[in-house]
Amino acid sequence: MKYYLIAGEPSGDLHGAYLIRALRAEDPAAEFRAWGGDLMEAAGATLVQHYRELAFMGVVEVIRNLPTILRNQRRCQEDIAAWAPDRLVLIDYSGFNLRIAKWARPAGFDISYYISPQVWASRSGRVRQIRANVDRMLVILPFEEAWYAARGVNVSFVGHPLLDVVREAEEGARTQDAGEEEGPGKGRLPMPSLHGRKIIALLPGSRKQEIQAGLPVMLAAAARQPDNDYVIAGAPAQEAAFYDEIIAASTVPPHLRVVMKETYPLLQAAHAAIVTSGTATLETALFGVPQVVVYRGNWLAYRIARWMVGSRIKYISLVNLVMDAPVVPELIQGDFNADNLAGYLEKIIAGPVRDRQLTDLRQLRKQLGSGGAAQRAAHAIVTSS
Repeated sequence: MKYYLIAGEPSGDLHGAYLIRALRAEDPAAEFRAWGGDLMEAAGATLVQHYRELAFMGVVEVIRNLPTILRNQRRCQEDIAAWAPDRLVLIDYSGFNLRIAKWARPAGFDISYYISPQVWASRSGRVRQIRANVDRMLVILPFEEAWYAARGVNVSFVGHPLLDVVREAEEGARTQDAGEEEGPGKGRLPMPSLHGRKIIALLPGSRKQEIQAGLPVMLAAAARQPDNDYVIAGAPAQEAAFYDEIIAASTVPPHLRVVMKETYPLLQAAHAAIVTSGTATLETALFGVPQVVVYRGNWLAYRIARWMVGSRIKYISLVNLVMDAPVVPELIQGDFNADNLAGYLEKIIAGPVRDRQLTDLRQLRKQLGSGGAAQRAAHAIVTSS
């Protein structure tokens, strides 16, 4: 069969790549065409458009780039219609993908949605659109299944795909440490510390706007705790020179480096982390790394988002949402400043706050269930009638 997948962000590219491999295991004659990234292309998809050209963050950026977004949508619709896939698979990236689903439903395409948009947090009325236009929701957070089922959506909890990603990285590092050669799907050895200092990972996000807003604050806070080795995880869609420009204009700690495409080796070695809210908070947690979650966005976009969310959710980080408890500290907007961040960083480097968070992170990993999310999702997509 022919499968058309749409992902608009680095995390969607990662999970889309795992899903493509799982789909091929279910359907060896499968053909793939995709909007996504390098990982999905490497997994065997013909790439139509890269997510680098799709990433607009926040309401203001979306409005500013609306003509481009609409052109992309028309191009995607035309490409789907011309290729005529047997299965259309939408991966997160809610605004774009829900519009595609609304267009694709009258055209008669079979539509699966893998990794739910967070409609349970904001704009919950969109569940009516999902119920009308999506054949099956394949969700990855435990509470999402009951939420969708109560609203009449055909839904299955398949487990969280990051469990497999993290496990492969850990197993791959152990294999290399034992002297075996690296192979497909293997991880890399944890990053070495320099001169015995603790490694503190800085994960400022994947989009330029959030990196420009957050990284200078992270660096200023790090400069107040100078006895550590600070390592910035470069995002796949950015160039190293982009980080160099921000560093040159910021107050920085004495021991600082940037690594590109080394996020998992970094997290395997990290003692603690500062993480911009998003999928990376869960990735960091699954590697068992204590963290402070931060977020600073456009003022207007943030106020609109708060209004849309209302009192439905108490937290912004996936760690706290899954656990329904303040496991990791969250510094948002004005609270995200160098003074506050330096204070919280000190607490997760050593002491009872760190110990308590480590205990909670172990419980989080158990709560997310077993691995195999991509395999379960692929089976549901292939065998649907």
